[in-house]
Amino acid sequence: MFTVRSLLLIALLPVFAGCQMFHANPQSSTAGLTRMQGDLTGEGGQLWFQPCNEQRRFLIQDSGNTSVLQEAAALAAKKGKLFADLRGSFDASKTSGTDGVVNLQQLYRVERSATACNDPNFKQLIVHASGNTPTWNINVNGKGMVLNRDGKDPIALPYVEEQLPDGRLNLSTEANGQRIELWVAPQRCVNPADGSVQHLTAELRVNDQVQRGCGYYGGARND
Repeated sequence: MFTVRSLLLIALLPVFAGCQMFHANPQSSTAGLTRMQGDLTGEGGQLWFQPCNEQRRFLIQDSGNTSVLQEAAALAAKKGKLFADLRGSFDASKTSGTDGVVNLQQLYRVERSATACNDPNFKQLIVHASGNTPTWNINVNGKGMVLNRDGKDPIALPYVEEQLPDGRLNLSTEANGQRIELWVAPQRCVNPADGSVQHLTAELRVNDQVQRGCGYYGGARND
């Protein structure tokens, strides 16, 4: 049950724009579910979703207990556009003022972004992960992985993927004389730098160095 405080915060949300699910447990099947990216808007104590570059608007029903209301409320006081990447069943509605209802089953991420809706690499992306102190990020697609670290040149590498129990994933490479591994697991993760919430915890290992962060699956992976 959502707290009164969370509902009040959602009711006060301005109209946020931004575009492109989130659940601590891996989903057994995505049959009949659609993944979409778009804007979140709070209105009348309810949360609405507007897909990227569309005029349609869907009332969110958190059928999968993703805590999307709380996540959106936590970001409500910050400036910027509120973006959500989610999966659920989109059903037509008989209620006036709405184009339908999204029965939310999985939330991949909620963040403030004015550009995520127009990310040209999202459809080819398999995994994105990032962390802080020092800053790092890694993008993985079908051709390889690109590792960016603060103060170092980007490294593009091939990789081997290993699917592990409980929805965990390991990507590794030993190219260029380095042992690089990315471990991700389905668990709620908050980026302390910007408050964004993602559905994967991430751990980057470069030789003997370990750095932790958050991550999400891109459009090229149907988890």
